[in-house]
Amino acid sequence: MKPKLAKMPGVTNNLFNERSFVIGVVGLGYVGLPVALGFSKKYQVIGFDINANRIQSLQQYVDETKEVTSQSLANSSIEFTTEEQRLNACHIIIVTVPTPLNSLKEPDLSFLTSASTIIGKNMQKGTIIIYESTVYPGATEEVCIPVLEESSGFLNGKEFFVGYSPERINPGDKTNTFTSIEKIVAAQDEAILEKVHQLYQSVIDANVYKATSIKVAEAAKIVENTQRDINIAYMNELALIFQQMGISTYEVLDAARTKWNFLPFSPGLVGGHCIGVDPYYFIYKSKEEGYVPEFISAARNINDRMPTVISDIVLDYLHKQNDNIDQMKIGILGLTFKENVADVRNSKAIEIVQNLVDYGLDVYCYDPCINQKDFADYGFNIVNWEQLSELDVVILAVSHQEFREMKEEDFIKLFRKNTGMLLDIKGLFWQHQFPNGIDVINL
Repeated sequence: MKPKLAKMPGVTNNLFNERSFVIGVVGLGYVGLPVALGFSKKYQVIGFDINANRIQSLQQYVDETKEVTSQSLANSSIEFTTEEQRLNACHIIIVTVPTPLNSLKEPDLSFLTSASTIIGKNMQKGTIIIYESTVYPGATEEVCIPVLEESSGFLNGKEFFVGYSPERINPGDKTNTFTSIEKIVAAQDEAILEKVHQLYQSVIDANVYKATSIKVAEAAKIVENTQRDINIAYMNELALIFQQMGISTYEVLDAARTKWNFLPFSPGLVGGHCIGVDPYYFIYKSKEEGYVPEFISAARNINDRMPTVISDIVLDYLHKQNDNIDQMKIGILGLTFKENVADVRNSKAIEIVQNLVDYGLDVYCYDPCINQKDFADYGFNIVNWEQLSELDVVILAVSHQEFREMKEEDFIKLFRKNTGMLLDIKGLFWQHQFPNGIDVINL
C-alpha cells in the first residue's frame, strides 16, 4: 500500500511557504536540473532520472551539461535518485523529459509516456503533475493524462490534477535563467491553475503568465521556436541567393539593420532539441488535423539541408584546388548544436563532418565544450587545438566564446603555407583580415 501523503496546502497567499512541501522533478537534463535547482532554494526537491550515471555525477556535484556549477549543487539540498518509489513523497511532480523525433521526423513521445507511467505507478492521490516537455497542442491531455490514469488507477480531475508550463531554458545562457525568464503556466481548471501559478511565482522573479488552456500553452511554445526557425531559414535562403550574386550576406544585413524594426537574425545551422525539432511537432499535428503547413515545412527543409550546402561549398573549393582531394585536410571548429554548450543532440555541425568523411576526406574536429570520450564511437578525429595544423580548409561551424576571443593570427596558423579557405558560417571574420592566399567565405 502506498504511504499516506501529507495534505495539499489550500490556496492562500502563503500557498507554498512550507519546507515540508515536496516537489519532484522527473528528468534531470538541460531543462530539469535548472528547474530542480530553482525550486530547491525554497522547497524540498526530489530529482529523479532513470540514468544512473547521471544521478551518480549529480550526487558528486558534477553537471556534465555545464549548465549548473558544482558549487550550486553542493549548496542545494536536492535528493537525486533513480528510485521511482521516492515520487510517492511528492505533492507536485514536474516532468522535463526529452521529446525528440523518430526516423520519420515525427514526434517521439516514448520518453514522455514512460515518465507518465512511472509517475502514475508511484504518485499519491491529490498530486499535481506539471509537464514542461515541449509537445504539440493537445498531447498533454490526449496522450499523458490517459497514461497517468491507466498506470495509477486514479481519475484525473478528482484524484490527481495536471498542469503545463512550457520550458524556456536556453542552454549556455547564464543571463536568461529559470528564475529570470517570464514563464507561462496552464492547467486543466481554474483552481489548479491558481496553485500552479502561485507555485512558479514563488520562485521566479519575472512575471508568470496564465494561459487560457493547456493547449494554448503547448501551442505558444511551438510557435516561439517555429518563428525562430522560419526567420533563420529566410536568412539562410538569402545567403544562398547572395552567394550566387557575389554579394556579402553580412554586409547586406548590416545595412538592413539600420532600420529600426528590422529583425536581427542571421544565417546559420539550426540543430538541437528545440528549434530544429519543435516545428516538426507542429507540422505533424497540423497534418493530423487536415491542414498541410507549406510555409513552415519549406523553412524546415531549407534549414535541414544547410549541412549539405556547406559540404558542397567545401567540395567545390577542393576540386578547384586539386584533383586529389583525398590528400587534403579539413578542420572543423565546433561540434555542438549551438555556442557555449556541450550538447550535441541533432547537431548540424556533426552532419557536416559526416558528409565530408563519407566523401573520404581527412577531417579533424576541435570543440572546447565537449567531452572527447563521448565521441569515441563516432569515428571522427577529435583533436586538441595544438594538433590542428597544415589544414587546407577550416570550417568555423559554431561560434564558441573561445573562438570569438581569438585573433586572426590564431586561425592563420592553422593553414598550410598561408593558403586555403576559411568557411566562417557565423560571419566572425572578413576577407580583409586575412592574407590573399586564404579565401574567407561567409554564408
